[in-house]
Order: sequence, then C-alpha cells, then structure tokens
Amino acid sequence: MHYLLKWLGVVTTIVMLFVLIGGALVTKTGSSQGCGRSWPLCHGKVLPDPLTLETIIELSHRLVSGIAGILVLCLVIWAWKAIGHKKETKLLCFLAIFFIVLQALIGAAAVVWGQSDAVLALHFGISLISFAAVLLLTLLIFEVDKKFDADNAVIGKKMRFHIYGIITYSYIVIYTGAYVRHKGASLACPSIPFCSENRLFPQTVHEWVQMGHRFAAGLLFIWIAVATIHAIKHYKDQKVMYWGWIIAFILILLQALSGISVILSDLNLYLALAHALFISCLFGLLCYFVLLAGRAKASND
Repeated sequence: MHYLLKWLGVVTTIVMLFVLIGGALVTKTGSSQGCGRSWPLCHGKVLPDPLTLETIIELSHRLVSGIAGILVLCLVIWAWKAIGHKKETKLLCFLAIFFIVLQALIGAAAVVWGQSDAVLALHFGISLISFAAVLLLTLLIFEVDKKFDADNAVIGKKMRFHIYGIITYSYIVIYTGAYVRHKGASLACPSIPFCSENRLFPQTVHEWVQMGHRFAAGLLFIWIAVATIHAIKHYKDQKVMYWGWIIAFILILLQALSGISVILSDLNLYLALAHALFISCLFGLLCYFVLLAGRAKASND
C-alpha cells in the first residue's frame, strides 16, 4: 500500500538531510560567498567561470536545496491526498512547505544583503524543522501499513516532561552550536574540558560562546541519559519508546564524541559534518517522540 509514496518519502527525507549537511559544509568551508552577492544566479551567470572550490560547494548546495523543494512539494501534495485522514498529516504538510520556503528566503537574503551571525544561526534551525516535518510525514506513511505499533503508546507524566523539555532545550543547544559555527568560535577553546590548559574560565567573547555551547550540550547529554534510563525501566513493553530512547542516547553520545574530536583534530571537516549529521538525526527522533506523546494515552509512571 502506498509503495511509491513511501519511496518518495524516504528519498525526500534523505535529500533534506543532505541540505542540512550541505549548509554545514558551506559554513565550515567559508563558501557562503562562493557565488558572490548573486542569487539565484552565480556571479550573475548560470554557470560562472572560473569554477572555484567555494563556488562549486555553494552551487551544489543551491542545487540540492532546489531539488529538495520540488520533492517536498510533491510529497506534501501526494501525502495530503493519500493519508490526509490521519490527524497529523495536514499540519506536517504545512510545516514542511512553510519552513523550506522560509529556509530558502533566509538563505537568499544572507547571500544578497548579508546577515548577522545570530540570524544566520537560525538558518540551520529552520532547515532542521523542515527536515523533521518531512521525516515525520514519511513515518506516518509507513504507519498506515502497521509495520510497527506506534498507535497504542501509553506515556506517563515524567516521560512527557522529558520529551517536551528535551525537544525544547535541544533546539536551544542546536542554535548555540550553529552560532558557534557562524561566529567562527569553533576553535576558540582548544582544550578539553576547559577552555585552555592554563585557564579555567574563558575571557574573550569567542571563548564564552564556545564554552557556553559546551555547557549547554553537556546538560543535554545528561538529560537524555536520564530519560533513557527511565525508558529502560518503565517502557520495556513499548518497543518504539524503549528502543527509541536507546537510539537517542547513542546519537547524543556520538554527537558528544564527534564534537570533542572536532576540537582535538583542529576542526577536521568530516568530523564537523558528522557532528551536524548526528544532531539532525537526534532532533528528528525527538520530534517523533513529541508526535507519539501527542496521541498517546496518559498514565502515572
């Protein structure tokens, strides 16, 4: 049932993930001005000459983003018609379209007029919401065939607190991470766990930005660990919640390790992209927990 729609959902989700990683690649390589102040053309041309590495990276990101926009539009229209009876479908369709358009507009504005680091950091977060909406829409398509039991969840007050609290707090942490990247503060503190071997506290603005993100990310790691322990103790009979939180802990662990490795490796590009990948997958999973909590029966745990 809905075989082709499932494939479209999977492909669109993967392409949206490439949009997120591509945006991180543009920032990490300093390629945001690879096409100058020209948009949607590149240096005023369809295919500029010469093609520098920065230009190729920026052009590739624009191309993938354009393909993603077309795929999202097709997925939204098809899903609206095929599974519009499911209560979450129409909201997710709206969010997917709205935020991918908003993402494109902010990206274009940043190219043409430039933006502050604080505003540019929002770009990743907005793209993340669009990705999460597409991911959840795809999961709804798979739910129609009852491939996994996600309709009979019973979620207690403590778990709801963890779910709603962590998703909100994680978005703040993600923003601080994006701000570190756009502020150019990724290597402001070259030591782990403190800013430097000789000083306990940061001194410059860049150091405070870097250490603030580390502190916020550390609290997120602890909170997800606590929620995972709670799920293991109380949700063994609900496989989606049980294994979902175990996967969430694995992702936050990989996120932490990749973040540490980025600093110790002097900003290795592949590790930096992996850092963006893990947090994107984690946020998508947390959003699915929110969807489950919204439809689940309440209980005391």
